Amino acid sequence: MDLGNLQYAPRSRKNRKRLGIGEGSGHGGTSTKGHKGQLSRAGTKTNPWFEGGQMPLQRRLPKRGFTNIFRVEYQTVNVESLEKLSNAGEVTPAVLYESGLIGKKNHPVKILGNGELKKALTVQAHAFSKSAQEKIEKAGGKTAVLAAATK
Repeated sequence: MDLGNLQYAPRSRKNRKRLGIGEGSGHGGTSTKGHKGQLSRAGTKTNPWFEGGQMPLQRRLPKRGFTNIFRVEYQTVNVESLEKLSNAGEVTPAVLYESGLIGKKNHPVKILGNGELKKALTVQAHAFSKSAQEKIEKAGGKTAVLAAATK
């Protein structure tokens, strides 16, 4: 047996129901669509959320919460990732973007304190966690907070 000879198991697949025209097809008259109504007509289509005129679920449920338009989404980088950077010295968001640690150039960056740092780095970012700032300064480096970036 090889891939060219594969077949479905007997009676495991069912032929689709073909709607015949006329009495000789065995489905004459209404062609199994019932009598009258929207679903018996040609070209019928309803939205998946349509409930036959009943108040739809998305209108029955109450609205909750809100979206804060002033929320700032930071791209996060851990201290252990800074340790892996080859160029010791100054670390800026541009350097992080080029090395692939962040995905977007113009979004703010926050440095988090997961991991250890042994290099003395000057790190520029828009925000630092307390533990990240302590670890960078403990390794002999400096932190500089950048002005908030626009999206």
